[in-house]
Amino acid sequence: MPTIDTIGDDRAMALIRASVIPDAAALADTLVAGGIHAIEFTYTTPDVETHITRARSTDAVIGAGSVLTTAQARSALDAGAQFLVTPGLSAGVAEVAAAAGVPMMMGAFTPSEVMQALAQGVWAVKVFPAQTAGPDHFAHLLGPLPTSRLIASGGVDASNALSFLSAGAYAVTAGSSVVPAEALADSDWADIRRRAAAFTAALRS
Repeated sequence: MPTIDTIGDDRAMALIRASVIPDAAALADTLVAGGIHAIEFTYTTPDVETHITRARSTDAVIGAGSVLTTAQARSALDAGAQFLVTPGLSAGVAEVAAAAGVPMMMGAFTPSEVMQALAQGVWAVKVFPAQTAGPDHFAHLLGPLPTSRLIASGGVDASNALSFLSAGAYAVTAGSSVVPAEALADSDWADIRRRAAAFTAALRS
């Protein structure tokens, strides 16, 4: 079975933020076919727990994102989430993840926030919004925090993803550039697979 370490193998993960997901399992299979094996379904999506459960039937690693409360964290784990992601610092969600033995990624931006996240034993820190500060921000953060796993999230696409990795990011997040809302609503799996393949190819260029 794939594990959270596939994020490091791919150097990428997908973030799904949508009002409609026609078939979460088909979406997960499509992203895996395009080379992205870890997928974060966010709590901004209606009925996200159902989508998490359906996607778990695939070969993808499935997590819950935009987790804001301990209740959401527990519900996501009950639905089968294999990792949790918060947009910012959350000691409560970190405690739920630790008690369940589930990896967690915590959102941060400044050095102090990254330090606070790391102090709570997170698996990785998602630097959000990455596009705001650009790739150099990662190089600067890693100066005093060289062993940190920093994942770039927010405004990352095939045109700039490699720049974040070159600056030291552990991985990058593929969002709407890979899974556009319209293509998802139309179940255009061919388009999404093409976009995922282009994104992962850009990481190797």
